[in-house]
Amino acid sequence: MTHTTTDQPARRAGGAVVPVLAFAGIVVAVMQTLLVPVIKDLPQLLDTAPSNATWVLTSTLLSGAVATPIMGRLGDLYGKRRMLILSLAVMVVGALVSALTSQLLTMIVGRTLQGFAMGAIPLGIGLMRDMLPRERLGSAMALMSSSIGVGGGLALPAAALVAQHTNWHALFYGAAGLGVLSIVLTLLVVPESPMRAEGSFDLLGALGLSTGLVLLLLPITKGSDWGWSSGTTLGLFAASLVVLLLWGLFELRVKAPLVDLRTTARPAVLFTNLASIMVGVAFYVVSLVLPQLLQLPKATGYGLGQSMVVAGLCVAPLGLTMMFTAPVYARLSAKYGPKTTLIIGLLIIALGYGGGLGLMDAAWQTIITSVVLGAGIGLAYSSLPALIVGAVPASETGAANGLNTLMRSIGTSVSSAVIGMVLANTAKNAGGIAIPTMHGFRVSFLIATAAVAAGLLMALFLPKASRPAQQHAQLRASSEEDAMLERAEEVLRGFRGRVLGADGAPVARAKVTLIDRRGRQAGAAVSDEDGSYVLAVPAQGAYVLAAKASGHGPLASSATHSGEERAVELDLSLPGEVVSA
Repeated sequence: MTHTTTDQPARRAGGAVVPVLAFAGIVVAVMQTLLVPVIKDLPQLLDTAPSNATWVLTSTLLSGAVATPIMGRLGDLYGKRRMLILSLAVMVVGALVSALTSQLLTMIVGRTLQGFAMGAIPLGIGLMRDMLPRERLGSAMALMSSSIGVGGGLALPAAALVAQHTNWHALFYGAAGLGVLSIVLTLLVVPESPMRAEGSFDLLGALGLSTGLVLLLLPITKGSDWGWSSGTTLGLFAASLVVLLLWGLFELRVKAPLVDLRTTARPAVLFTNLASIMVGVAFYVVSLVLPQLLQLPKATGYGLGQSMVVAGLCVAPLGLTMMFTAPVYARLSAKYGPKTTLIIGLLIIALGYGGGLGLMDAAWQTIITSVVLGAGIGLAYSSLPALIVGAVPASETGAANGLNTLMRSIGTSVSSAVIGMVLANTAKNAGGIAIPTMHGFRVSFLIATAAVAAGLLMALFLPKASRPAQQHAQLRASSEEDAMLERAEEVLRGFRGRVLGADGAPVARAKVTLIDRRGRQAGAAVSDEDGSYVLAVPAQGAYVLAAKASGHGPLASSATHSGEERAVELDLSLPGEVVSA
């Protein structure tokens, strides 16, 4: 694995770490749907035009998309817990800014800061990978990944209740309070990960990615308002393509890139990210359609005439089912693997939308649709981090999961734009007010079904796990002893030996670095008191083992790994000499 460790030993993760991290994920996900219950009233509340008011939602989406890969990389470099707390703190500041204003520009600033917290999702997944034993990791990552949908689903009825009975600014005070509570719990319960990536932060890469994403997501989210064939929309799409291509060329040439595009191009990572976009599209459709259907008056002939709070409660099972799906996912993944579980989840989502086409005549029918879709989306979301974690080195977990979370954000952005356009173009005019039609709702469900079909195709292209990895997935450890045995088996498939000094004396606390044929670090270890070290290797091939210690000169030793354990002794009494292993 490509990683280093700090000098501090890892603290053992307590039983409360997983719920605390999942709670943090739920809190930041709340920001996405916090204003959905009052979205139709925003122009009046902010004294602005409807097209301007939508920036209150768009700004959060954009900042969240930009923040996820950046915070993931910063967490890999400087500490995932530290960056998680920073993300939550920025969210709290943004919530307070929004709570104290009714001015559009200031509100957009506050909402932008709130979206910055979306980086907490990949940071939490990275912390879990670094600290948890194997037998707890699957269900924990599933719960953390599902927190995006859980937070969004549970926020709808809660926000509707608050907005209906109090001043709408209370929504932001509540969000700030949840953020503070999450920070306190994280400080008290969650230890810092000892894992660190080598290198420095790629500032130019971060600026390039941020610029490219803003140029891409702006026309996606605003295209229906500006016109899809307008010069502004087409110009921004073209500019985003140029910027992202230049950014990609730059990242391929940087020694420590923000996003390792070579890793991202691996089939396991590439098709997982493509499937994530489709799952994001499918998730957001139900969040946009059902609340409107439920709140439309019965006089329309198809509206269900429910209050804001009842509509939120009918959609709430979406998030609740996603939360309860996490332990089910762990069992399915342990037996069949995350790829199969993703496919099962996508099939259930397709069933939910297919059945939902005929279940729009009563409130109880929307609850059934929400439950089925929640189960499918929960399984799909739970599978994604496991597929990513299994395909990247430990030091790149934060950045890789940040990119995966970004893919979901792109999916929800596309969903919001496309479904908004469909509902607007199929709406009917009643007294000067555009009202969505049943035809528009059903077309939206069909679009979601098509997205699921595309996601299923991507999932089928995912490569099969190698035999050892497949055995580890299926024989998921049921005890701490089994987990330790599995980790020991992984270490055996690498290099081991001793670091020696003058007269053959062992050298303790010597740093041993594994360098691949491209000159990039592929692993690192620190020798024990008896001079022994162990290093796992990511793949067979030629490597260089570089060792150094205080009071000794450095040494580089070439070695080739062919799938079996290799013993390589590193003699620091021969500084600077290259020895063939």
